Order: sequence, then C-alpha cells, then structure tokens
Amino acid sequence: MGAVVPNPYIDDSHRQLAETARGFARDQIVPYLPDWERAGLIPRDLSRQAAELGLLGLGYPPEVGGSGGDFFHVMTLIEEILAAGGSIGVMSGVLGHGIVSPLIMAAGTDEQIERWVRPVLAGEQLCALAITEPGAGSDVAGIATRAVRDGDHYVVDGEKTFISNGVRADFVLTAVATGDGGGHHGLSLLVIEKGTPGFEVSGSLDKMGWLCSDTAMLSFDGCRVPVDNRIGDENAGFRPAMRNFEGERLIMATQCYATAQRCVDLSRRYLQEREAFGAPLASQQVLRHKLAEMARRTDVAREYTRRVADRYRAGEDGLASQVAMAKNTAVEALDFVVDAAVQIHGGYGYIREFEVERHYRDARVMGIGGGTVEIMNEIIAKQLFAGT
Repeated sequence: MGAVVPNPYIDDSHRQLAETARGFARDQIVPYLPDWERAGLIPRDLSRQAAELGLLGLGYPPEVGGSGGDFFHVMTLIEEILAAGGSIGVMSGVLGHGIVSPLIMAAGTDEQIERWVRPVLAGEQLCALAITEPGAGSDVAGIATRAVRDGDHYVVDGEKTFISNGVRADFVLTAVATGDGGGHHGLSLLVIEKGTPGFEVSGSLDKMGWLCSDTAMLSFDGCRVPVDNRIGDENAGFRPAMRNFEGERLIMATQCYATAQRCVDLSRRYLQEREAFGAPLASQQVLRHKLAEMARRTDVAREYTRRVADRYRAGEDGLASQVAMAKNTAVEALDFVVDAAVQIHGGYGYIREFEVERHYRDARVMGIGGGTVEIMNEIIAKQLFAGT
C-alpha cells in the first residue's frame, strides 16, 4: 500500500530521492505526528534533519547551499512523504520556505541570499511569507500594511493574518504598500526579523486542520526595518509575488492529489480487511464503485497537475490559467475523496488522530489558501475573455 503512481516526467535522480524521502517520513515524521498535532508545533530539529539529507535544498543551486534538482524533485518529495503517512500540515511546517526562498533568489542581492537563503536551506533558520491581511486575503493589490521611507529605514505599520510558520519563523518576508495608493504598482517586499522593535507575533491560531503547523497573526507598530532588507526594487514586488504564486499553487495541487491517493490506498485496504454481514466490504458493489470514483478523480488531478508542472519546469510563460485549473481540479478531487474515505471507514473515520480523519480536516483549507477556488476561476475567466 502507498506506492506512488509512476511518473513519466522524472529520471533516476528523482527515484533515488524517493527512497530517501520515504525513509525520512517513515522514521522521522509518522511516529511523532500525533504528538505534534496535540502540541500544535513541529520541532525545529525536523528541519535540521531534513536539511542534512538535502531535502530542504531541492531545486536550489549548490552555490547557495542547495541540493540542485528541479521542480519535480520537490513534487517527488511531497508525494513520497504523503504516501508514507505524513500530512499536508507537516509539509507546510517543513517545506514552508518554498514560498519564501524563491522570491529572495529571484530578486535579492548576493548578500541577501547568503544572509537569508543559505541558513534556511541548512535548517538553521525558519522563515514565513506574510501577505494575507484581515482585510485583504486573495486581493494582494489591496494590501494595507504600509512602509514609509525614513532615511535608511522603512517604518512599517499594519497587520497580517493566517501566516504559516509565523510563530516559529526567524524572519518574515512581508508584502507592504510603499507607493502612492499601494496596489499593483506600489508593493514592496521587506524581510522583517524576529525581535525587531514594533513587530509582534501572536500565538498559534486554533485551527480546524493543519494542527501541527503553527499559524500566526502578526502586527507592526512603528516597526523600523532597514532599507537593506528590501528584496528587489521599491514598488516592484507585485509581479514576482504573482509569479511565485504559480509555484505555490502547483505545490498545493501536488499535496492535494498525493493526499487523495493516500486516502484511496487506505480505503482500499480497509475494504479488503473489513467484513460485514459475513463478507468482505470489498465485495459490495456500491463501495467498490465509490472507490473507483475516488481513484478516477485522483488520477485526473495527478495527470493534469504533472503536465502543467512539466511546462512550468521548462520556464513556459502564461501558465496562470493552467495552474489555476490544476489547483482547482486537485482541490475538487481531494474534497470528494476525503469525504468518501471517511464514509467508507464509518466510525473509524471520525476518530481524532485516525489518519483519514486528519486528512479530512487538513483538506478543507486547500481551496482557500494560495488563492481561493473563486479567485482561481476568475483567473481562468480572464484568460477566456482576454482580447474580447
């Protein structure tokens, strides 16, 4: 049970990684996951352990402390950890740098990369990305947190919410309005380090799912941040942030179909082992057909996401619509599959800390985070009506 579906887009280096990732999940994640869920935190040592195996550096060049590889190495890591019994929540805690470091790599100076990327890939520091606000979720252009230039510093005021890894992070890459009126042409990216006066972090929010992943609210009150902490040019943060969303959304789509596949595998085993009315549940046609539909939706999401990811890996531009389709397709598949898996498992699927129950809780946010289902459909609609 739990074998990853063969992938035509990978080579022997990905397959070797798969063995390492599966062993890491089996030995360092799965036995401790229930305790982390109860504690609401993942130990920092897990990042160091992952870094020692080169897992945090996948997709980053060796000259900055990375392990090399491409986007499919990261996807392989996700597929294997989830196939072994990990969770989306633990993936968020361990691989959260995947939505921060690429932005610094793309727009940062060599000094900034050395200061904030290398220690993260080594597991020595943790980071978070702060975009969402109480009044600006998917509307990035509506960000109200403002940074006003004052000599060689910015003075930052505002709030951020739903920030994954925000409690544990040593620094937060923060989207702030710097231009007149903010919006698309007035957004900048600042690294704000823990301990900076005026920067406050709440305790972890009490969430429905992702219980082991800390999620914080952040506040900035007269917070003075050096201009040298700005990543890229002033007022030029919107476009790289949008480009970064494409990678994040494909990662989320991968997490969705990989979790769905895990639930298909768990449900198949349960149907084979469980008996009712003197016969295996697997002999009941209605349940067999339910499992078949779970597998069909999972496979469609996986095949489409992998195809779009291959185009993304090749550097193809103009993929926003296809990425949105991949995310929504995978989210829809996961929503159906986790619900069906709980139904198949009956009362066992409703018990806290039972694996299917955890996947059911973790799944719900996938259609919200990284851009809601509605925002994804608006991206698709804009492409459909472009030029008309």
